Amino acid sequence: MKLALLCQQPGLYSHQRLISAARARDHQIDVVNHVRCYVNITANNPCVRYQGRELPVYDAVIPRIGASVTIYGAAVLRQLEIMGSYAVNDSVAIMRSRNKLRSLQLLARKGVGLPVTVFAHKTSNPDDLIDLVGGPPVVIKLLEGAQGIGVVLGETRAAAVSIIQAFGGVDKDILVQEFIKEAKGEDIRCLVVGGKVVAAMKRSGKEGEFRSNLHRGGSAKEAAISEDERTTAIAAARAMGLNVCGVDMLRSGHGPVVIEVNSSPGLEGVEKATGVDVAGKIVEFIEKNAGAKRAARKGDR
Repeated sequence: MKLALLCQQPGLYSHQRLISAARARDHQIDVVNHVRCYVNITANNPCVRYQGRELPVYDAVIPRIGASVTIYGAAVLRQLEIMGSYAVNDSVAIMRSRNKLRSLQLLARKGVGLPVTVFAHKTSNPDDLIDLVGGPPVVIKLLEGAQGIGVVLGETRAAAVSIIQAFGGVDKDILVQEFIKEAKGEDIRCLVVGGKVVAAMKRSGKEGEFRSNLHRGGSAKEAAISEDERTTAIAAARAMGLNVCGVDMLRSGHGPVVIEVNSSPGLEGVEKATGVDVAGKIVEFIEKNAGAKRAARKGDR
């Protein structure tokens, strides 16, 4: 099959693994920097141009769109979808998952376990926000943060009030969430591919750090997950409409609670922690689903 990998940094571990996994199974894969594409929007001959040439209709596109260019990357992906390419994660699902507030609202509507969360912009009563999530300590998040950036722990009421007021003073939308003490600075990331959890790891924050992101100096090891955690991860992926994603959960006293669904999860941490060939499983998923779509197109001729 002819595949495209939409990414800005092809040298990253995750992207190299996807490229090698595709080539190992005799697929052609082009690396396309989506921010350097431009789109011809027309009814008769829609196309995407890159490096002075028109991109072909790929059998499948693997989107690895950076958070800072979500809107532009999703627009390029949408055009490729219009042209007839199969998207591993489609543009609508990516946009849905990248909006933290919308994703939490959709997860809640589907009954997926979440930390108690309050959304706010400016408030004259920060104490009420804190009380709504069970009192201090509380986690305060900027909506546009990523990789643990813009996530602050208000350990005391006074500290939490100051943080909420500071964000309000600079016109920032925030989420205030209950702090899951029993998680002890650890979370579980499940890699979901095609509606199945294919690998899971436990991430632990460095000493004195409540965030467990590997980018923040955390560590990871393989995790044995419960059936409830497996079901929660699959339900979260389905609620977002994502075929491939990382679902981050905390182990709370009232069961697993989802804190994020990542549409472009890194593969290095989970592959090294578990030994699972996640990139290969993604390519297998593409073969099954994009291949079926290609066969259907041929049958319609």
